[in-house]
Amino acid sequence: MIATAKSKPKPFDVILVHKFDRFARSREDSVVYKSLLKREADIKVISTTESIEDDKFSVILEAMLEAMAEYYSLNLAEEVKKGMTEKAHRGEYQSTPPFGYSMVKHSKQLLIHPKEAELIRFIFEKFASKEMGMRAIAVYMNDIGIKTKRGNDFENRNIDYILNNPVYIGKTRWTPTERIRRNYNHPDSIIVDGNHEPIITIELWDKAQEVLKENKEIFPYRVKSTSKKVTWLHGLVHCSACDKKLVRSASQYMQCNSYVKGQCKVSHFVKYSALENLVLGALQKDYTSPLDIVIAPKRSDNVNGIEHEVLTKQLEMFGAKFDRIKTAYQDGIDTLDEYRANKTFLETEQGKIATRLVELKETLLTADIEQPIAKRLKDVHDLLTDETIDLEIKYQAAHFLISKITYEKKAKTLKLQYKY
Repeated sequence: MIATAKSKPKPFDVILVHKFDRFARSREDSVVYKSLLKREADIKVISTTESIEDDKFSVILEAMLEAMAEYYSLNLAEEVKKGMTEKAHRGEYQSTPPFGYSMVKHSKQLLIHPKEAELIRFIFEKFASKEMGMRAIAVYMNDIGIKTKRGNDFENRNIDYILNNPVYIGKTRWTPTERIRRNYNHPDSIIVDGNHEPIITIELWDKAQEVLKENKEIFPYRVKSTSKKVTWLHGLVHCSACDKKLVRSASQYMQCNSYVKGQCKVSHFVKYSALENLVLGALQKDYTSPLDIVIAPKRSDNVNGIEHEVLTKQLEMFGAKFDRIKTAYQDGIDTLDEYRANKTFLETEQGKIATRLVELKETLLTADIEQPIAKRLKDVHDLLTDETIDLEIKYQAAHFLISKITYEKKAKTLKLQYKY
């Protein structure tokens, strides 16, 4: 909305809100964006329920209303967290039921799901005995058609979460300060005896924890490199078996992302320099005439760039939105019809944003600006092999020409799909 308001000519004169506290989450944001709208776009923010005159006293009144609303919001969040902490200490489960359990409607009481509980025992037994690793277990679960509670295929991280979840020995874990994010030993976590029946024994749990500890010593956690790209092929190469993208697997290698997670059975482990040479050969053969390529640098002041950033953040939030409507249905707040209607609405909105992002990406990549980076080339091979040219420019040039590259490991072939 802010990005649209700054466009010329301005598309509207007024922004209407039910209450001023609906405009922004904090007073700081409210002051910044209202000032920006008034100074740069001559657009006012008006509340339909809080009538304020346009004079100097209204500034004080509006600030008081926003301060009171922010205090109420902070106080409510504090009281909710306090209540949840008390429930955690009582051993009450406060989330959707994990794999292996179902939940009595309205009571938050976990009940063992017989079929899933058998699989939980299988996972712990195979892992604790070292017969199967996380990836092998994920592959097995997918092979027999088992889905997660969210209806997705199993991945390594799903198995990792199960093996680290004390709910299966009759305990509950809740972290009041932040989300766990795989830090299963967070110092603020509250772990107490729950009100539900355990699925596995303490002995089996301890054996699995020992194997997890051994694995961490052998394969320590690696912090992801701050450098996002190591090759201009990043995001272009797809696995021929599952069509998922190949990602960086080691310092100089790429691997099918789904294979790494246990969702694809075909390994496409390959050195990315070898793929680069094959693609360069194809480009040299296919693009022999002089080529004009204009690559636009990222510009934060570009309206389309701002919209792209905002929409990307909105798209990332849909996972949480789907979780909320599902929880509302499971808790009996919404009916099945209401849940279906909300899901359809979210899927439609998600599709619209995804489509708009594709349009904006094309606009940003091909935007004609005053100082183009790449000039007229004898062929694209010159650009991609020139060591003096920045990797980001090579990446944009490759994505400007190539739509998709499919790698077939067994046949050792590449299939290139060009945009032009």
